[in-house]
Amino acid sequence: MTGWEMLAVAAAGVAAGGINAVVGSGTLVSFPVLLAVGLPPVPATISNSLGLVAGNVSGSIGYRRELRGQRGLLLRLVPASVLGALTGAFLLLHLPASTFEAVVPVLIGIAVVLVAVQPVLQRRVPEGDGAPVRGGRLAALFAGAYATGTYGGYFAASQGVLQIGIFGFLLRESLQRLNALKNVLTLTVNTVAAGAYVVVATDRIDWAAAGLLAAGSLAGGAVSSRYGRRLPASVLRTAIVVLGVVAIVVLVRR
Repeated sequence: MTGWEMLAVAAAGVAAGGINAVVGSGTLVSFPVLLAVGLPPVPATISNSLGLVAGNVSGSIGYRRELRGQRGLLLRLVPASVLGALTGAFLLLHLPASTFEAVVPVLIGIAVVLVAVQPVLQRRVPEGDGAPVRGGRLAALFAGAYATGTYGGYFAASQGVLQIGIFGFLLRESLQRLNALKNVLTLTVNTVAAGAYVVVATDRIDWAAAGLLAAGSLAGGAVSSRYGRRLPASVLRTAIVVLGVVAIVVLVRR
């Protein structure tokens, strides 16, 4: 890469880390930049997942206050995200990219609708009394974490939009607390998927690109989580919906 290309990748990392911390569509920024500097699609996907882990870490730390009281739920959902990430990584390395291309825009579209109508849907969700989520809702949350983990391990773009859409339908929580939950599960998925790539697909990693993305996303996630957590729910919901629609347009036109 030239000096300007390295600068572009680092800047994309800053933007992606910031977007991921408050919404979850940062790959829509970083992935096209990696393609533009000459990386093939699969190495770009793998290097992107590896590089954005640092931003996931800083974003999760920034939202640690909103994680209070969610430890029990996280302990139940993290295993589903791990299994999903391994499934997605396997699919990326063994299936053609066209396999998910028809399904992904539909999934994101459903997630965008769920986020948009979340206030109405949540009125039907029972108020929590501090007890752990059990039964059918827990099973649905586990399935949602596994499904979004699989998608995240495969491609990752708008993984956060899908998670907030699904979890917001099943949990009566504020968008900021849902975002904190999303950040930890996204961190889990990207870390596991990246680890799998390092073990079985080291030759497909562009370490320079991954390192530049990591440095940029670490800074972007830290700054964005500090200020993004102050956004009103209406602004955050609008941002999620807008980026979700952009994701659909980008993916359909690829």
